[in-house]
Amino acid sequence: MAGADSVEVPLAVRTSDLPKRLASAAVMLAVAGAALWAGGPVLDAFIVLVALACFVEFVFLVVRATPNVPYRLAALLAGASYIGLAAYALTAMHGVYVMVVVGVVVCTDTGAYFAGRAIGGPKIAPSISPSKTWAGLIGGMAAASLWLVFAMLAMTYAISRLAGTGPSFGNALEQAHFGIAALVGAGLAVAAQAGDFFESWLKRRAGVKDSSRLIPGHGGIFDRIDGLLPAAIIAAWLMGLT
Repeated sequence: MAGADSVEVPLAVRTSDLPKRLASAAVMLAVAGAALWAGGPVLDAFIVLVALACFVEFVFLVVRATPNVPYRLAALLAGASYIGLAAYALTAMHGVYVMVVVGVVVCTDTGAYFAGRAIGGPKIAPSISPSKTWAGLIGGMAAASLWLVFAMLAMTYAISRLAGTGPSFGNALEQAHFGIAALVGAGLAVAAQAGDFFESWLKRRAGVKDSSRLIPGHGGIFDRIDGLLPAAIIAAWLMGLT
């Protein structure tokens, strides 16, 4: 979901790399979409496999980041708890809610990217992630809020279909808690950006650009889900699942 650290790459290089990035993105979307569609044990197994791959990359970063063995052991224990809790949170959710949380992170990244590019302005923490701006953060929060408002409206409408009176868009508008959805979306966006910053900091400590080269043109699994990890934990807590 969140991208790797921004390093200024020549336009020609980025353009030549585009087909590979698009092909990789299509494969990732197809695999994740198939797992979501299948749901149940298939989705759970997919989440566990992704979490394991993420932890392997985390171990690689920690080993490169510090030669101090006690620090390594403490970091690995903390990382196992962090990634494991996120995986548990996602497996505890219904597939629909997994999709909603993933959508929040995707909208956060997309909104932050376009707002940051269009507005620019002061950087949040240039020594950690030089591309992240306050304008981008606000754009990501706005996009995540809009997504969660839309998701709540859609789910409320779907529930209204089960009522004796049949589906009612008006009833859905009355029953949906848009203010709460917007606030939760903004909060999850901040959490997702924090997860992105954490991985960026760890990669800088390790002296690498990507967590691995597993996904052509996109880096590693950790690069893709760094924002999803804290967002999933918080979302599951809000749902009473953790």
